Amino acid sequence: MRTEYKIFAGVAVFLFGAAVVYGIYTHEALGQLEWIGTIALILSGLLCSMCGGFFWFVARRIDLRPEDREDGEIAEGAGEIGFFSPGSYWPFGIALSATIAGLGLVFWMWWLVAFGMILVVVASSAMIFEYYTGTRHPAEH
Repeated sequence: MRTEYKIFAGVAVFLFGAAVVYGIYTHEALGQLEWIGTIALILSGLLCSMCGGFFWFVARRIDLRPEDREDGEIAEGAGEIGFFSPGSYWPFGIALSATIAGLGLVFWMWWLVAFGMILVVVASSAMIFEYYTGTRHPAEH
């Protein structure tokens, strides 16, 4: 996790620096500050700072992983990483629901935005609980 937080912190510093340079450049070139790009760079830097802060917070509480140590060997990272679903249709449902909500936003149809967001919540919940209910639920002995 130490590598991850250093990467995100570096990108955040770059984005904040780019926001300053962009703001100065647009103020000099246009005679006024170009707000949209400057705010977008600042918000992107804040998002990277949040991710970097999360990884830093987690890195303090866990032991060093092989990729975080100088003497770490590739073989130390071998083994089971976790469980990954072999196939699920729910990510497609989430994408379709988000598309419906996005189309509602594009065409200023607030009822369609609300309907799409409800569908996103339903599809996300279905994907989260996919292995706890239904045919994929492990049989109890």
